[in-house]
Amino acid sequence: MNASTPNRPSSSLGATNTNIAPEEERMLVDIQDLHFSYGERSIFRGLNLRVPRGKVVAILGASGSGKSTLLKLIGGQLRPDRGTVRVAGQVVHEIGTDALYALRRRLGMMFQVSGLFSDLSVYENIAFPLREHTNLSEEMIRALVLMKLNAVGLRGARDLMPGDLSGGMSRRVALARAIALEPALAMFDEPFAGLDPISLNVIAELIRRLNDALGSTSIVVTYDVSESLKVVDYIYVIAEGRVMGEGTPEALLASEDPFIKQFLHMLPDGPVRFHAPSAPMASDLNLA
Repeated sequence: MNASTPNRPSSSLGATNTNIAPEEERMLVDIQDLHFSYGERSIFRGLNLRVPRGKVVAILGASGSGKSTLLKLIGGQLRPDRGTVRVAGQVVHEIGTDALYALRRRLGMMFQVSGLFSDLSVYENIAFPLREHTNLSEEMIRALVLMKLNAVGLRGARDLMPGDLSGGMSRRVALARAIALEPALAMFDEPFAGLDPISLNVIAELIRRLNDALGSTSIVVTYDVSESLKVVDYIYVIAEGRVMGEGTPEALLASEDPFIKQFLHMLPDGPVRFHAPSAPMASDLNLA
C-alpha cells in the first residue's frame, strides 16, 4: 500500500526537526492550554493533549463536548482564543497560508457524515485528492485508487455512486479517501455513528489495520466507548472544556474516578447529569 513517488507532496510531518527535544519530536500533535469559545459559549478551558507518532488515539466525550471543534483547530480551520496547537513542531495558527496548505495536504480527514461528492462515482471520489495534490499519471492513480478500495473491501463497488451505497459502505469509501495520500496524520470524526454492529466493527478494525500498515498516526473522536477501547492505544476523555481523564484503555477501565467510571461503563448515575441545568419543573409550569 506504499504510494511513495517523487511527485508526492512534501511535508515536514514525517521529518525530524533537530531543534526539537526528542520527547517533543515524538509527539506529532501537542496541544497546550487551549482556550476556545463560540461567542459567549466556552468550549475549551485550558485543554492539554498530546498524540504520539504512530499511535491510534481516541478522544471520547459526550455530544457537544467539542470533539469535532478540536479537529478543526488541529487542521487550522479555527484559531484558538489562547494556547497553542502544534502539529509536527509547527504552531498551526501562526504559520502562513502556504505552509498551512502544505500541512493540510499531509492530513487525512474522514468526515462525520462521510462527505463524499454526490456527483462523483466511488472511483472518482478516491481519485480526487490524488489528482488535486500530485502529478501522478492516470495509470498510477488508477492503481492507487484500486489499492485503497481493495483495502476497505470495496474494489468491486468502484463504479457505484454515493447514493447507491449503504451507510457502512459510505463510511468505508470515506475511509479510503482519507488515506488516499497516505497521510502522516489521519483524523476520524465520529466514524462509528449510525452503523450496524458488523459495519461498526469493520470500520474500527480497518482504522487500526491501516494505521499500522501505513505507519501513520490516527485520531479518532467519538462517543462510542466499547468499540474505541478495542482498537486504540491511548484515550483522552474530555468534558467541561478540559481533559477529565487519560490513559491506556486498561488503565481507564480500572479507574475509580467518578466521571471516568460513569462514562466508560455507561452508568446512569454519576457526575454527568441527563438534564441540563434548569429551574424546577413546577416553577416553569407556574405550579409553585
